[in-house]
Amino acid sequence: MWKSFKNYIGLLIAYTQINLNSQLEYRGAFISEAIGMLINDCFWVGFWLIFFRRFPVLQGWNAKDIVTLWAISAAGFGVAYAVMGNSWYLPGLIVNGQLDLWMLQPRAVLPHLLVGRTLVTAWGDAVFGYLVYLGFVRPDLHHAALFVLLSLSVAMAFVGLGVLTASLTFYLGNGTLLAEQWRFAAITFSTYPESLFTGAVKLLLFTAIPAGFISYIPVRALRNLSLMDAGLAAMGSIGIMAAGAAAFYLGLRRYESGNLISMNG
Repeated sequence: MWKSFKNYIGLLIAYTQINLNSQLEYRGAFISEAIGMLINDCFWVGFWLIFFRRFPVLQGWNAKDIVTLWAISAAGFGVAYAVMGNSWYLPGLIVNGQLDLWMLQPRAVLPHLLVGRTLVTAWGDAVFGYLVYLGFVRPDLHHAALFVLLSLSVAMAFVGLGVLTASLTFYLGNGTLLAEQWRFAAITFSTYPESLFTGAVKLLLFTAIPAGFISYIPVRALRNLSLMDAGLAAMGSIGIMAAGAAAFYLGLRRYESGNLISMNG
């Protein structure tokens, strides 16, 4: 098991290098897209900082909490889709019958498929997340280390949600639009303070739209330097990933090939 795990880590690193190098063939386009996303994130954080100058506390949340919220969400999103970018494109691959290439490889289909592509703008999100946390929050070593670990947990949640929503396509015919709206809902809600939501909406944000595991619990863990909250965030992300993998492999039994000839290089 350990040898298999090491092999997949090696595969992940190799694909990340290949995907990044292929994007850098068009260096100007890659840099402009990544920087464009970074600037977009900066505008949103700037809005919240201006807001908190007028209203220093929002139901227990302050400016540092909001910066942490955006930082952990962006870093997790960036790591997820920079390294496993096919989880973003998966609905289209299923609809168009383009999974054949990955099914013929001597690897487990899902992990090999996920690392096969990168999302360019995600690199900007990742850089933004880490830089804004270090620059604005100025954490000590313990908080910085916990932030890195939590960003990997959040990345797992994003990948799991991407796989879960994409797998609906196996059952609905073309669930691309639904998957896209579901993912954007999770992204949107994860960038607003937890205290704004109560009752049924808050329950929804810890179940169907897992914003709680993407940002709320990780922010709580960083605020209190709580290993218990960090563990809850990790368990939630593992659960989302497991649900996504189960939905994918069950749906794969219904998959119909597009009979396409394709090359991966």
